[in-house]
Amino acid sequence: MLDRPTAYVLPGLRSPFAKIDRGLEDLDGLQLSVPVIQQTVIGSRGVGPESSGLVDLVVWGSVIPTLAVSNWGREVWLDARLDARVPSLTIVQQCATSLAAATHAAGQVATGHLQLALCGGVESMSSTQVGLSRSLSRKIRRAGSAGGPVDAARTLLGIRPADLRFSVPAVEERTTGKSMGEHTEEMARDWEITREAQDEYAVTSHHRAVRATESGFFRTLLVSPGTFPVDEDTVPRANTSVEVLSKLPPAFDGERGTLTAGNSSPLTDGAASCWVAGEDGLSRLPDDLPRVVLLDWETAGVDPRTEALLIGPAIAIPRLLARHGLTYADVGLWEIHEAFAAQVLATIRALEDASWVAERAGVEAPMGAFPADRVNPNGGSVALGHPFAATGARILSQAVVELAAMPAGTRGVVSICAAGGLGSVALLESVG
Repeated sequence: MLDRPTAYVLPGLRSPFAKIDRGLEDLDGLQLSVPVIQQTVIGSRGVGPESSGLVDLVVWGSVIPTLAVSNWGREVWLDARLDARVPSLTIVQQCATSLAAATHAAGQVATGHLQLALCGGVESMSSTQVGLSRSLSRKIRRAGSAGGPVDAARTLLGIRPADLRFSVPAVEERTTGKSMGEHTEEMARDWEITREAQDEYAVTSHHRAVRATESGFFRTLLVSPGTFPVDEDTVPRANTSVEVLSKLPPAFDGERGTLTAGNSSPLTDGAASCWVAGEDGLSRLPDDLPRVVLLDWETAGVDPRTEALLIGPAIAIPRLLARHGLTYADVGLWEIHEAFAAQVLATIRALEDASWVAERAGVEAPMGAFPADRVNPNGGSVALGHPFAATGARILSQAVVELAAMPAGTRGVVSICAAGGLGSVALLESVG
């Protein structure tokens, strides 16, 4: 363990996750975030109504741009009508946004700058705004600031057909022009991940998520029933099977593709939170709230123009474990973000390739066989959904509850691949 003040992670609350345009479509990112923040802070799992002097920092994020909000951390906190004296800021790291928020806060705990931070993120895919061309935006702006109606009309009459171009945000890489699915198709081919293996993985994720829902595992992680139009995650499917998924057409490559809507995470609306605390910060939260130690973290980058876009975690994980003298078998819980079933399976295959790990991660120490049976015991993003900026906090909170029930000293790894060729991972440890 590194010699620095201990940072803990504790579960926050989240909204139910719902597919785009199915259940939460009438709520924007602010409306999704505010109830989550209010119930996490004020409810039985938080510090109570008086946040001044108790919450030291709020770190929040959202990936999809919106004209209404830029500093998400500040705006969601102000809209929640909590103590405005608490500083709040925004972090964006694509799919790893709220994990980055937590590690940012943990870094400040480690230096003694704060003791309790609320971290999280939100995505309202249903509220994605369409952008105008630069020329059209400029002419409309000039019309709006014109000296009178005649000047405004003259400016608007200058709009040409070439100006009438619109930009619809898409899940694609700016540097390559390829969608994330297209990149993952390449990853699946490179690592020889079959369609059958992907479908089998997806079915397991759904069945585990359904079982966790039915057992009540998610109930303590969700806001109170009646808060939103839906009370539970709408994505998990109890009746799915390999036979059902095998009939779905490829989503990104019609000729030889293996990724489908069934073995990929869906576009999703939702918000999620978690707590990061130091020793004093723990005393501000309920004693019965599960907590684990956030031992360390690592972020790796690859060049999406020449490498597999989502392979970053396979570089970050060995580096993180080697720093602590650990092997894969020393980790009792793995929570790996499932952007696609193929991405998880390719990551595991890369982790087990000692020569690849030595070359790309620079880790020569043997890591051993990967314990795939310890991955996502309560389902992952393929089954639960993936609101980009909320996923990290969802996974962290879920991992804390899972790991806290294990013997003291059990380690857990949270792993998230992200657009731009990033892989972010965190090492957790149960405290009994």
